[in-house]
Amino acid sequence: MKFLLKFFGYLFGLGAVCALVGAAGVAWYLSTITKDLPDYTALKNYEPPVMTRVHAGDGSLIAEYAEQRRMFLPIQGIPDLLKNAFLSAEDKNFYEHPGIDITGVARAVVVNARNVLAGNARRLVGASTITQQVAKNFLLTNEVSYERKIKEAILALRIEDAYTKDKILELYLNEIYLGMGSYGVAGASLLYFDKSVHELSIAECAYLAALPKAPNNYNPFRHPEAAITRRNWVIDRMVENGFVKEADGEAAKAEPLEVTPRETGAQLAASEYFAEEVRREVAGMYGKERLYSGGLSVRSTLDPKLQAEARKALMDGLIKFDHEHGTWRGPVSRIELNSGEWGGLVSKVEPLEDLPEWSLAAVLDVNANGAVIGIRPEKHASGSFATERERGQLAFEQMKWVKRVKDGTRSVKGADDVLNVGDVVYVTRVEDPAGGLSHQWILQQVPEVSGAIVAMDPFTGRVLAMVGGFSYDQSEFNRATQAYRQPGSSFKPFVYSAALDNGYTPSSVIMDAPIAVEQASGEVWSPQNYGGKFYGPSTLRTGIEKSRNVMTVRLAQDMGMPLVAEYARRFGIYDNMLPVLSMALGAGETTVLRMTAAYSMIANGGRKVTPTLIDRIQDRYGRTIYKHDARECDGCGAVDWHGQDEPTLIDNSEQVLDPMTAYQITSMMEGVVQRGTATSVRAVGRPIAGKTGTTNDERDAWFMGFSPNLAVGVFVGYDTPRPMGHGQTGGHVAAPIFTEFMKRALADKPAVEFRVPAGIHLIPIDGRTGLRASAGSPGTILEAFKPGTAPPDNYSIIGYQDEMGVPGTVTPEADRAIMTGTGGLY
Repeated sequence: MKFLLKFFGYLFGLGAVCALVGAAGVAWYLSTITKDLPDYTALKNYEPPVMTRVHAGDGSLIAEYAEQRRMFLPIQGIPDLLKNAFLSAEDKNFYEHPGIDITGVARAVVVNARNVLAGNARRLVGASTITQQVAKNFLLTNEVSYERKIKEAILALRIEDAYTKDKILELYLNEIYLGMGSYGVAGASLLYFDKSVHELSIAECAYLAALPKAPNNYNPFRHPEAAITRRNWVIDRMVENGFVKEADGEAAKAEPLEVTPRETGAQLAASEYFAEEVRREVAGMYGKERLYSGGLSVRSTLDPKLQAEARKALMDGLIKFDHEHGTWRGPVSRIELNSGEWGGLVSKVEPLEDLPEWSLAAVLDVNANGAVIGIRPEKHASGSFATERERGQLAFEQMKWVKRVKDGTRSVKGADDVLNVGDVVYVTRVEDPAGGLSHQWILQQVPEVSGAIVAMDPFTGRVLAMVGGFSYDQSEFNRATQAYRQPGSSFKPFVYSAALDNGYTPSSVIMDAPIAVEQASGEVWSPQNYGGKFYGPSTLRTGIEKSRNVMTVRLAQDMGMPLVAEYARRFGIYDNMLPVLSMALGAGETTVLRMTAAYSMIANGGRKVTPTLIDRIQDRYGRTIYKHDARECDGCGAVDWHGQDEPTLIDNSEQVLDPMTAYQITSMMEGVVQRGTATSVRAVGRPIAGKTGTTNDERDAWFMGFSPNLAVGVFVGYDTPRPMGHGQTGGHVAAPIFTEFMKRALADKPAVEFRVPAGIHLIPIDGRTGLRASAGSPGTILEAFKPGTAPPDNYSIIGYQDEMGVPGTVTPEADRAIMTGTGGLY
């Protein structure tokens, strides 16, 4: 007995020593692990990468930019249904355990031991709580080892001690990866279902909660059955935990998995060029890292309605130009139809994604009268194509715009001279007057010519619409901001503005006759009017209305080009314009955006505006970090109303042009529309002022114009400048695009006259001579004169001298002699 007691005492002592040694070993091991553990207090200042969102002026979403598609939501902003789905799937005892689920750990140890004993090389089974997952996702790596699990458990205990359960759950639900590039429940809800978290159904919440375990394994398109099985398992757990009624759970399990992925990049139709320009600006202001990870909220200036109208007007104008030229440049692609299965073959040809009005079609049969075409099947969100096959008719009547084929080997007498079996072409459906689905189609092709249109608020510089080409998917090059082209005669109003600001009047007369200018190189430059004719003495108004080149050169020569260059700088057209006479005719290069801003300054009475696509930028916390509107608000800081006047905005912008001059040049450009080179613009049916622009050999065609409250610029030309064809002027090519846009943009707006500044005198004059006339006389117009100026009874002509070589005064009677060529010209 004594021996047994001694033996057991020995064993107890040995066990105690072993326990102490073991405890010491464990303590040493834990100390070596914990000394290098990350600082869990960093979670307090957690700022996850969050997507930047760009909104239109009306609040609609334009685009999202992110490396990780995430929107941070505080725990209060996450609905209980979604939280309960994740708790049921990942950690039902989250609000009870101290960070480690002992029961779960024991179960995992047993499962792993069985796998090892059975020789199964399976991945170790974990028992991670949500807190442990937070520790792993934020502070540790994804290494699969017992050491990492121990570190995870220690950190979980520390995190639980430092933060509330709600804070830990908030971190988890905003950080967790949920597949397809989405992080956090808010971003995943938008990506998978195009909904806010508050709109999610039971089935949708359960599907999101099913994803953390293995997002790729439950991809709704690649593994739909596994995704539904896992979703339904989560629903069962929600019912089991009392979060959802059994009947509601069964109904949710019966629902199909309907995922509608949200598009990345530009979201608003027709806004691609605008969105990309905003993206570049924000990246330039704050850097790419903050753009893609900073969670910025960008409120842009875009008006979605005007943007859609601008895109349509430009597209229609470019298509019209292309059809008028009538050259067919061949199919988009070709397929072999030997197998007879055309649907799959044409599906492999990728269309331009931003041309929803157009469809790709394969030519299945063709003869002189027309072709039978097979329409490319519709592509589903999953990436698969519709199984139904639609055929249509492409009659020769609907391709008669084709006058020649580019290779020039055959004349076009029938459809089979244009198309061949196997051609893949673009078509648009003919509208059915009865409103049904027509099976007749029109042949289309992407125009070779391109262009741009910009619409701007002339008082603030806010860009309301911008289209930089026919198709962003075809070319991301923005012709509105990146293409530097010669504005041609659309620059002339700034030459005339300089003259009106410096002593000239709209009725001042300039000689329109040949002029020779010796250049620095020794060569002689002799500018010509469009059409090659000269018209003798003409008023400044006539020079603008009829776009007289020679008159403009004489005027610039009389003023001096340094003054013209200064006005070009004031208006932001050129930064450093060469003071040479050819620049007076728009020989320098600028952009549509710059020109539209310059015309806005005329429209608003001569005040400087800075064009902007962005109204305001807020950081992830809602703090405004950028605001375009720099006007001061007198009285906006008042907390209460005590009978004081309403707040007023103080416009402190620079006055770059005399308001009276601005009205005079506006009135003269109204004449361009009423009597001059842009009479087609009268179809707008509203007061419009504007100016055409055409460069040498018709390489660039412009129309710049404005109503009292909207400025618009249009440019058309080939990307690599080349002649567009005789007669393809700004009035013929660009003005119709302006007209169609303005018709739609102003359709629901009342007609507003241009504002006449105080002090301006409207006096009737003879439109040809500029001399005072009786109101109502033939050819009489009301001309705007500044105080102290008036129409003359006779006039001197800039560019005219008498037989003795002395500049002289010309009476109306002498005008005819000058017109017939008697009298000297220089």
